[in-house]
Amino acid sequence: MAFRVGLIAGEASGDLLGAGLVREIRRYYPETLFEGVAGPAMLEAGVRGWLPLERLSVMGLTEVVRHLPDLLAVRGEVVTRLLAARPDVVVGVDSPDFNLGVEARVRAAGIPTVQYVSPSVWAWRPGRIRQIARAADRVLCLLPFETAIYEQHGLDAVFVGHPMADAIPMEPDPAAAREALGLGADDTVVALLPGSRLGEVQRLGSPFAEAAAWMAGRRSGLKFMAPMASAAVRRLFEAQVAKAAPGVGIRLVDGRARQVLEAADVVLVASGTATLEAALLKRPMVVSYKVSETTRRLVETLRLMKIRHFALPNLLAGEELVPELIQDAATPEALGSALLELLDDPDRRARLAEHFGRIHRTLRRNADRRAAEAVLELVGRLPGGPS
Repeated sequence: MAFRVGLIAGEASGDLLGAGLVREIRRYYPETLFEGVAGPAMLEAGVRGWLPLERLSVMGLTEVVRHLPDLLAVRGEVVTRLLAARPDVVVGVDSPDFNLGVEARVRAAGIPTVQYVSPSVWAWRPGRIRQIARAADRVLCLLPFETAIYEQHGLDAVFVGHPMADAIPMEPDPAAAREALGLGADDTVVALLPGSRLGEVQRLGSPFAEAAAWMAGRRSGLKFMAPMASAAVRRLFEAQVAKAAPGVGIRLVDGRARQVLEAADVVLVASGTATLEAALLKRPMVVSYKVSETTRRLVETLRLMKIRHFALPNLLAGEELVPELIQDAATPEALGSALLELLDDPDRRARLAEHFGRIHRTLRRNADRRAAEAVLELVGRLPGGPS
């Protein structure tokens, strides 16, 4: 009987992780049947999709509440199909608010489960450890410090590294990126990444555009570029730029975020995976974030947050390497000033590049392969080597 794997991804980053996992498991078992909730990358890798991952793409406390009825209906459908299919293992890729509930129910029915990407229990809502213990036989961690948290609670966790660190060369090539984008070698380039989700851009787009206008008013010749994650994000940010930074000349680019980051001298970026991408490309950055007022009040009232730093480069370094400006601190002047300070301090930029190089080496572990081996080992299917 063919090896059978249930997979559930809830957003684009999870889709890419899932596709890499599929390819590596197939090195061992070419006839493996993969099925579940998949995005385009997983479908292309050969996953039989039950539902599109867009049905699960919700972020934030208030956003989840608003979509809760649909999410519960989808969860019920996914659990029913998994229990009927009886795969050898179920892997939930990221999206813990959805996946842990699914994993708990199929695990209770005797199906081994893996949570691929640790929820950020080290940052907020630490009580989720109990939920993870009920849901997952094994957690695959992308960040090295995460496994210790699970070990403290007697849970099985494996550090696999980060696929992005494998994909990005140790030495960036900003000259090639600039040539591809039509930029000059001597241009001073500021990259603006206000987020990939509409909610993020609604809160950060105007402050980012205003920061660009503030900088342009104090320094001539700056080139601003903003990679857009989707057509909807582009329409929103265009409107924000037209209102907040008319005449500044912010150039919007569809996709190509990595190329824009690589070409940039400094980066203004929303907290999230893009901060890690910027660090792996050795780009100095200022990190910002804003949540809705309702979410902010809930986090503060319930004391859900438990870390001093929130930007991934700072978390990985254990110190504040890059400026973090959140909520009311993320004013145009504060953002713009922090960026100009980086531009004016080449020694600081060089030190940051050294720190980012160490982070890169730590995370560069052939993550897709290690994740596949961790899944196969859990269910006793890891052979001596790929077929």
